[in-house]
Amino acid sequence: MSIFVRLLEKLFVILALTFFSGVFGQFALGDVLPKVIITLIRFSVWGISTTLVYVFWKDAIFILLRNKTLFILTFLSFISFIWSTAPEFTLSNIRDVMMMTCFGLYFASRFTLKEQVQLIALTLLIGAFLSTIFSLGVPAIGKHGAEHPGAWKGIYGDKNNFGSMMVLSSLAFFTLPKNNLKLYKWSGFIVSLILILVSTSKTSLVIFLLLILFVSFYKQFRWQGKISIIFVDLGILLLGCLSLLIFSYWVELLTSLQRDATLTGRVPVWNFVISKLMERPLLGYGREAFWAPNSSFAIQAGQTVTSGGWVTPHAHNGFLDIALDVGLIGLLLFLITFIITFARSLKQAYAARYPEELWSLAFLCFLVMNNLTESFLLRGANLYWVLYISTAFTLSQNRFLKSNISQKKYLHKNEVAMNI
Repeated sequence: MSIFVRLLEKLFVILALTFFSGVFGQFALGDVLPKVIITLIRFSVWGISTTLVYVFWKDAIFILLRNKTLFILTFLSFISFIWSTAPEFTLSNIRDVMMMTCFGLYFASRFTLKEQVQLIALTLLIGAFLSTIFSLGVPAIGKHGAEHPGAWKGIYGDKNNFGSMMVLSSLAFFTLPKNNLKLYKWSGFIVSLILILVSTSKTSLVIFLLLILFVSFYKQFRWQGKISIIFVDLGILLLGCLSLLIFSYWVELLTSLQRDATLTGRVPVWNFVISKLMERPLLGYGREAFWAPNSSFAIQAGQTVTSGGWVTPHAHNGFLDIALDVGLIGLLLFLITFIITFARSLKQAYAARYPEELWSLAFLCFLVMNNLTESFLLRGANLYWVLYISTAFTLSQNRFLKSNISQKKYLHKNEVAMNI
């Protein structure tokens, strides 16, 4: 019976991760499936997650108490309808915050890091398989039209989102636990790379190459003992140097990839967004209110790029969008949680004895890179924020911060308890 229940839990996780990845959204399968089915999936994910958090409430409270800052940020986003410039629109989107938080809590409390990486890899492999079928068999859904001729978008609605998901897939397979077949591991990795290429998302390709090099370094030279502050500092210094090189030569990099030096119009939008943020710096405009339908701000932002009536959907920068939603206070809270989580991931990576222990560091680096030119943090109901909070929640638990001996004992005890 316990095995059957566990199987049902894993099937639910795969469905939820698929939902958060945007498969059932606009320009994806959401344009094909009846709305009643999509609504049923949405509320099933929300309802089941909330119920399971309630059932395992002790674990949930334990995790929340160790992530107070992240909880405050979530609560701030939840109540932002109070000061929102579009209160009705913000209020209608609050469910996404609750849904992501509940599922992230459940995912972190009920599954070990090893199981999480396995489920993420399997979910995205299913997505890759379906994307291939739709791109080849139903190109009206799986491929872009005249705006990006030949570019695959799979079942994810957009080539950049598709490419981004395949980068995540490649990271998951690259850090897959040792007990998985090598054929499965490397086949999934190669398929992910091929799909990044056919998506024609140059940003995803650059991020993929940087992250694989980065993770390979840690995999090859990880520290096999107790972590000292010296090694943490060296890791941060390495990241700082890499970031400095990228930002110092970003114009040359973009030119080599045949992109314009304003990041396809992003710089004018950023300048406009920052100027508007200074008008409401502390708490911002409320969750997604700045880009609400018929928002004058979105129209004005589009006019900074072209006079053709283009309406900007978001800031094309996840950090700016957080600031627009919950102000500089909210952005500061996020940065605090990220620094804490990143430091924990560094400690885990340096002491890594298993491939999956590199996942957290790889994902956090991916999150930063991916949100420099896109908005994949708190906007909507998305997989990136779900994985961020589940990563933060997972790393905050003692079993990942203890010595290697204590860690193995704890995981063995946890696995035995789950099988009873």
